[in-house]
Amino acid sequence: MTTWLITGCSTGLGRAFAQAALDRGYHVVVTARDVTKVQDLADAHPDAALAVALDVTDDDQITAAVRAAEDRFGGVDVLVNNAGYGYRAAIEEGGDDAVRQLFDTHVHGTVRTIKAVLPGMRARRTGTIVNISSIGARVSPEGSGYYSAVKAAVEALTLSLRKEVAPLGIAAMVVEPGAFRTDFAGRSLTQAAEPIDDYADTAGRRRKEHDTVHGTQPGDPARAAAALIDVVESGKAPYLLPLGNDASDAIRVTLDALRDDLDAWEGVSRSTDLDQDERDTEAS
Repeated sequence: MTTWLITGCSTGLGRAFAQAALDRGYHVVVTARDVTKVQDLADAHPDAALAVALDVTDDDQITAAVRAAEDRFGGVDVLVNNAGYGYRAAIEEGGDDAVRQLFDTHVHGTVRTIKAVLPGMRARRTGTIVNISSIGARVSPEGSGYYSAVKAAVEALTLSLRKEVAPLGIAAMVVEPGAFRTDFAGRSLTQAAEPIDDYADTAGRRRKEHDTVHGTQPGDPARAAAALIDVVESGKAPYLLPLGNDASDAIRVTLDALRDDLDAWEGVSRSTDLDQDERDTEAS
């Protein structure tokens, strides 16, 4: 029986992932910083679910969660790194402590859980690691530079990880959700404490007090969860899985814009190598 360990299951996509995996008949280690918020999932599935307290910034809790999965179910077959939260600020507005915490949660927390499950996956020569990113990593909107940066870091790490573990029978993939009907833009969204007036028409427009998105997002978390499980079950996990029409559309727009820049500046890009005569001279 496949065992999933999912971080950040108290609400939103994490909870949807956990519920869908349980509905499919999998064993699931459901985690949250406050374990009481996921205990109902374990109570409803006493044979298949295990509720564990997990703060991804706490090494001891990560070790304990993976050990609990091994003791109860024999190991972790699928890790879903979902825990996290939003942060909005113009780059100049970003608070040092807030930004450090953001990186510690999203980047270092993801690395911690990956390192914790990989020994078991390597020993069994099988496993899947799913890192939840965001379309923000692709489009980097005003006011989301720091959040986009942590998600871009996770994506780069995942691409290298994917190449490293594929020969060992392990898959690694990134999921880029668009806007889903969760509390991400509500309770889970933090922001700079002191806005700067000069950014009122850029980053300022996306502060919580001006945001009208919450509660109107087009994405259905249950459908996202079903889609993710289908992809993992396929055994053909791609490096990048966008979820949502808005995510797919945004990726195509950014790729087109990048291609336009590559074409426009290709002459400059290709002008910086030594020519063949110079290389031949150096070689001799």
